[in-house]
Amino acid sequence: MDYLQARSYLIQAEQYAGEMGLAKVKNLLEKAGHPEDDLKFIHIAGTNGKGSVMAYVSTILACAGYRVGRYVSPTIYSYRERIQINGNNITKEDFAKHMNRLVAAVREMEQEGLAHPSPFEMETVLALMYFQEQGCDMVVLECGMGGTMDATNVIVNTVLAVLTSISMDHMDYLGDTLEKITANKAGIIKPGAAVVIGRQEQQVEDVIWALCTEKGNPLVVAKPQEAVIRESTIEKQTFRYHGEEVTITMAGSHQIENAVLTLECIQTLNQIGYTVTKEEIRQGFLKTRWNGRFTVIKKEPYVVVDGAHNPDAALKLKQSIEMYFPEQEKIFIMGVFRDKQYDRIAEILTPLAKQVYTIESPDHERALKASELAVAVEKYNAHVQACKSIGEAVNLSLAGAGKDGVVIAFGSLSFIGEITRIVTGEEEND
Repeated sequence: MDYLQARSYLIQAEQYAGEMGLAKVKNLLEKAGHPEDDLKFIHIAGTNGKGSVMAYVSTILACAGYRVGRYVSPTIYSYRERIQINGNNITKEDFAKHMNRLVAAVREMEQEGLAHPSPFEMETVLALMYFQEQGCDMVVLECGMGGTMDATNVIVNTVLAVLTSISMDHMDYLGDTLEKITANKAGIIKPGAAVVIGRQEQQVEDVIWALCTEKGNPLVVAKPQEAVIRESTIEKQTFRYHGEEVTITMAGSHQIENAVLTLECIQTLNQIGYTVTKEEIRQGFLKTRWNGRFTVIKKEPYVVVDGAHNPDAALKLKQSIEMYFPEQEKIFIMGVFRDKQYDRIAEILTPLAKQVYTIESPDHERALKASELAVAVEKYNAHVQACKSIGEAVNLSLAGAGKDGVVIAFGSLSFIGEITRIVTGEEEND
């Protein structure tokens, strides 16, 4: 099959999605010859910040001369973004080649009466096959959801387990308390792995400390509160942390917190034998880009897209809006999945806006209707309108903002690519 046929196969395989567990992905890895056994991993779990920390760590390691595989989901502008080596997407030819191998393995599984894997499980194994073939020195994996039962948690050669900020999310799957959610996400901690965590609620940190003490894993806790901010604009942020001065080009109050966590990760890697110089760290931070996280896609008016989809991320987005745009009139475009805490997100953010336009994420079974979201928003901001399309919301927002206002789109990563294409005129490169 060619690339388009391979993508079509995965779309059809959506019927096998939804069941949590590692049995199917383990069976598929066995058929594929266990490519994960030849690789070393940095495994990242958490509620918010996973993608940004992954981007920082993998870019810094690439600047240090390592061949770094990166696996992330969901993606924004191109499907093939989810599988990268040193920032370059997997080619359509390589994707099709490995999919042909995978489909043969799936057929063997079915003949043996084994369950068909989901698209995410197949994509995970395909990424590992590709990284093995390409001889990656390190693979940085982002958990799709949770940790313990996430398809990425089939790996064993974890060098570094990273836990970004943990808060309430996916409660139907991960648990109804912060402690249960933490224990699930901390399931990525493997014997012998070093563990680095971001700033956490005390009960979260207590759970992680207990697990690391029980398993004998060394634990490092990042302390972003000790960072001294030198400069913070929407173009760049400079801070000093434990003697290191760092400049990042990603905006948002939360990005300094992510960068501090990254510094602790790199320092830990240095201590266990991965050499990264101060200049390579500096260059890596400057070069790191991560779309969809307080990303400016237009000026005059400013148009910002942010994937904030839970209350913790909404609070961080609010801080950034108040920091960068304290006086400007703000127009919001909001769309969410129906299984998210959208009422709380609306309560946190929508009072800041002059006008809110609600949208429905296209072609997604979990999308909340724009009209239902508007009803929720109306409790906190009477100036709300449900839009029939993303294009309508963008056009109304740009007209309402004029030259001096700001448009901010948030609530999910699923529609950021389309908003960006409408605003910038760029074509999709799938």
